[in-house]
Amino acid sequence: MAEPEIPEEFLGDHARVLGEVADTGRRLTRDELETRRALGRAAAEAGHQLRALVNLHLAATRAAWPRAAVGSGAAADAVLAAVEQAVDAFAEGFERAQRLTVRREEAARREFIDDLLYGRSDLGRLAERATRFGLRLSRAHAVAVATGPEAYTETDSVSRSVETALLTRFSGRKILLTTKDGRLVCIAPGSQPDVLRYFAKQAHAATDGGQVAVGRAHRGPGGVVHSYDEALEALDLAQRMGLDEPVLYATDLLVYPVLTRDRQAMADLVRSELGPLQEARGGAEPLLRTLSVYFEAGCVAAETARRLALSVRALTYRLERIHQLTGSDPSDPMHRYTLQTAVIGARLLDWPAKEL
Repeated sequence: MAEPEIPEEFLGDHARVLGEVADTGRRLTRDELETRRALGRAAAEAGHQLRALVNLHLAATRAAWPRAAVGSGAAADAVLAAVEQAVDAFAEGFERAQRLTVRREEAARREFIDDLLYGRSDLGRLAERATRFGLRLSRAHAVAVATGPEAYTETDSVSRSVETALLTRFSGRKILLTTKDGRLVCIAPGSQPDVLRYFAKQAHAATDGGQVAVGRAHRGPGGVVHSYDEALEALDLAQRMGLDEPVLYATDLLVYPVLTRDRQAMADLVRSELGPLQEARGGAEPLLRTLSVYFEAGCVAAETARRLALSVRALTYRLERIHQLTGSDPSDPMHRYTLQTAVIGARLLDWPAKEL
């Protein structure tokens, strides 16, 4: 497809100036250079390509080559020097305009992302702006958030490597990759879970083993912020619960918000069921960890002892001590559910580090 013809207005008085230079041998004046810069800015704002504009100048120079320069080495040198000055000033103005456009685009993109992830702005207007960045918010979207040992920006090597991998694998897909509060964020259509799975794999590797959380897919302009909040909550939950899985799915963690929906009731359960553990030598934390690992190991004593680096005899003593203090036997199925629920609640409420 042929490039659109560039109007000769972007040449300005190029031919006239070359004629004067050939006659006098002068250099371009400050005003003439500023005029060339202004023409370059106008050409950039009009959407033309710099290569085509340079070719336009060279073609115009060849067509309007001053007769005074023919056969005169000094005149020819002066004309060539003037062409170099003119093209350089034109390119400078063009590049300045492009940099300003890029900065404006970056600012608009960042404003859109902030509004999108914080749920600000009119939702209808937000949906209109989203099409500019490749998203159709009328459809369901899901969000994945990756965190690592440091804060990330869109321009650092970690973000660029993940973006390159995604664009190479999913060229043409409607994906938005960005950073927010030092974390990597990927927004993808809810019908394409393979995108977020691949993002999680790449982000986990690029962040040297960082953790990734994936929110559920939700429809509409408010769906993105809902999924984003779920991913953040999953990361927070993983920190409080000591979950070390590389990828967390909000769908798999729905039981935890349910357990803490009535915070006061959960706090009462933790106090009544586990409060007596504080009377143990060393406080409640060692016995609380013993219970946590015991339940994670499927209530298998040998596996629990191995994970805690204890002998089975020492583990048995701890479990008996828990029974004595709380009145609940961890090995008794009738008591086990209440104890396990209380242990989960303690982790969610950060007990005993925080008073209930």
